[in-house]
Amino acid sequence: MTDPQLNRRDFLTLTAATAAASAVPWAHADSAHVPLGKAEHCIFVWLGGGMAQIDTFDPKPLGDATSKPSRPGSYYKSIETAVPGVRVTEHLARTARVMDRVTAVRTVNHRVIDEHAFATNLVHTGRMISGNVVYPSIGSIIAHQRGAANPSVPAYMLIGYPNVSRGPGFLGAKSGFVYLTDTTSGPAGFTRPEDVPPDRAAARSRLLEPLQNRFPEGSSPADYRAAQADALRLAGPEFMRNFRLEEESSTLRQRYGGEFGQRCLLARRLVQSGARFIEVSHNLNFINGTGWDSHNTGQLHLHGLIQELDTALSALIEDLEHQRMLDKTLIVVATEFGRPAAFDSGGGRGHQGTSFSLVLAGGGLKHQGAYGATDDNCKLPVENPVSIPDFHATIHAALGINPRMELLDGSRPVPITDGGVPITKLFG
Repeated sequence: MTDPQLNRRDFLTLTAATAAASAVPWAHADSAHVPLGKAEHCIFVWLGGGMAQIDTFDPKPLGDATSKPSRPGSYYKSIETAVPGVRVTEHLARTARVMDRVTAVRTVNHRVIDEHAFATNLVHTGRMISGNVVYPSIGSIIAHQRGAANPSVPAYMLIGYPNVSRGPGFLGAKSGFVYLTDTTSGPAGFTRPEDVPPDRAAARSRLLEPLQNRFPEGSSPADYRAAQADALRLAGPEFMRNFRLEEESSTLRQRYGGEFGQRCLLARRLVQSGARFIEVSHNLNFINGTGWDSHNTGQLHLHGLIQELDTALSALIEDLEHQRMLDKTLIVVATEFGRPAAFDSGGGRGHQGTSFSLVLAGGGLKHQGAYGATDDNCKLPVENPVSIPDFHATIHAALGINPRMELLDGSRPVPITDGGVPITKLFG
């Protein structure tokens, strides 16, 4: 007969050991000093589709997509950068000159199925999709924690198309974004119609107020009411002035390049006006026919996209530096996953989440050109792997937010990151 007391003792021992093992990342974070930076703003550049790290920030020896069989490797030659020993693709020539202000984190990895929507959600929220919780995006968390630096602008702006991955989740509408797709006209609905003068708009607001005041504090309608009040407060010339890109010199506008570059220039203007987090989506004008999702023939003209990124990113870094705002502004270049070294039957590349590159620049960090190392085919990290929660923790820490803090989903505490630990080497 089995001894029930012995079983109970074994069970408790096993449970304690399992709990200790699962708590290792947090135990490590609690026992170590969490570095906090002094950045005030974040510009989050989103390359939807999956940037090929092997053709951009983590080049390897040249492959050959046309040989039979094809030979894995980089599609383009690599060049030296301002950081000795750190190389990038030849199509990032301008960024190469400022790599001493940049760190390509080459060993980001996740085990999510390599499908765009799931991976996009993970990189934006730091967590897998849950059946009963809608997690907030990193932009909403930063907006919630830091607020706008100037009450005349939103804390969180999205230059691109909205979706739930970029939203506030359980934080509610107050931590949501204001979005636009046209850099010249700005967000729709933020300019009053000419036939509605300020006194008439105020009268409408007073008429609506008694109905809105019926909503109990903490309810979803009350949360929406607060967000609507913020929108009404922002409506007007002071906020809309930020979208007058023609105020910038023609030389600077040309330096930034096309539509994507103009989005980055607008992001700089929004940072100057006090916006805390701006996401800039690079999802227009598929120069190569497929965007960053470079399957099949999309690989043939991928260099056009890389050059467009190179022009805008280097201009943004240099412009912020000229404005004496680079140390206060963390630039993030993110994508949902990378691409494998091997070529598909059409000469392009598939999806890969086991190792890929995300990029940090400015923000007062101690940059080193590149962090971490991958194997010969960019498939797996071999030195300093970085999880998505670790990458999120690094962004939060750079902005002075303790990544061990907890948010509240109703009455349930939810850590800001899923056990993420900042990359301490990037903090001086």
